[in-house]
Amino acid sequence: MKIIVPMAGMGKRMRPHTLTIPKPLIPVAGKPIVEHLVEDIIKVCHEPVDEIAFIIGRFGSEVEQSLIKIAEKQGASGSIHYQDEPLGTAHAILCAQPALTGNVVIAFADTLFKTEPIKANESGDGIIWTSKIDDPRMFGVVKLDDSGNITDFVEKPQTFVSDLAIIGIYYFKDGENLKQELQYLIDNDIKDKGEYQITNALENMKNKGLKLKSSTVTEWLDCGNKDATVNTNQRVLEIKPNSAKNHTAKSNIINSVIIEPCYVGDNVVIENSVIGPHVSVGESTVLKDCRISNSIIQTNANISDACLTNTMIGNHVVLSGNKRELSIGDFTTEH
Repeated sequence: MKIIVPMAGMGKRMRPHTLTIPKPLIPVAGKPIVEHLVEDIIKVCHEPVDEIAFIIGRFGSEVEQSLIKIAEKQGASGSIHYQDEPLGTAHAILCAQPALTGNVVIAFADTLFKTEPIKANESGDGIIWTSKIDDPRMFGVVKLDDSGNITDFVEKPQTFVSDLAIIGIYYFKDGENLKQELQYLIDNDIKDKGEYQITNALENMKNKGLKLKSSTVTEWLDCGNKDATVNTNQRVLEIKPNSAKNHTAKSNIINSVIIEPCYVGDNVVIENSVIGPHVSVGESTVLKDCRISNSIIQTNANISDACLTNTMIGNHVVLSGNKRELSIGDFTTEH
C-alpha cells in the first residue's frame, strides 16, 4: 500500500508558525502532525506500506529530509513531489503520479482521526472517511444507500441532505484508475470554484459503477488554526498514552509539578513551575517560574515568569513576564 499526503498549502491560518515549516510538521504531543497521521492510517488499514509520498511546496532540503525520516520510521520509503501552483485537490494528488498504483490512501495533512480498523479487501473500490457533524453547510457531504454505498457527493449543501462530512482521507483499491480520473479533469479543464477537485473524480467513478463506501470516524481532530491545534494536542495526549509519556529521566525537573497528561522532550529544564495538564514541551526548552496549561511549547525555548494557557510557542523563543494566551513564531524575543 502507498500513502499520498498532499501538504503544499501555505498554512496561512497557522501563521506565524508556518513561516518556517509547513503546517503538518508542527508537533502535537511530541510528534509532527503528519507523523501521527500516517501512523493512524497504517493502524487502521492493517497493510504493509511500501511508500509514503509527500506533496509539498518548495520548503527546502531540511523539511524534505524530515519527511523522508518520518516515512522510514514506518518501514517505508519516502518520496517528495512538488505542487507549485494551488490548483485544487485533484491537481495536488496528481503531482504524485508515480505513487498512484495499487492500493492507495490519500490523506490531506491538516486533520487527525480515530476510527475502527477496516479490511481493504471488503471495502469495494474505495472508502471515503466521513464524520457526522451538526452543521454540514460548510462541508462536502455524502449520501448513502441501504448497503452503505455512496450515491451522491454534495458540496456545501444549504438545505439538509446528509450529515456525513468528507474529512479528506480516502482509500482506493486501484490507484491507476484514480490517476486516470484525475487526469481526465485536467485534460478537459473541469473545475469547481476555479480549481480541480477530487470530488469531481469521485463522482465520475461512482457514475461508472465503482462501489465507494463511507467509513465514519469516531473522532475528527482539526489542525487548521492555532486554537484547533492546541485542542488536538490535548486530545492526542489523552487518547494516545505513549504520546503522553513524560520523559523525566532525560529532563531536569526541579521543585516543579507536572500535571498529566503532558509530553516533555529530552534535555528540558523545568524549575519552580507547574506544567499541565495538556502541555507538550519540545526538547532543550527551559521553563522557570511558570504556570502553563493546555499549550504547545516547541524546542529550544526559554520561558520565565509566565502564566500561559491555550498557547503555541515556536522554536528558539525567549519569553518572560506574560499572563495571557499567545501565538508566537520561531526566533522571537518578548519581555
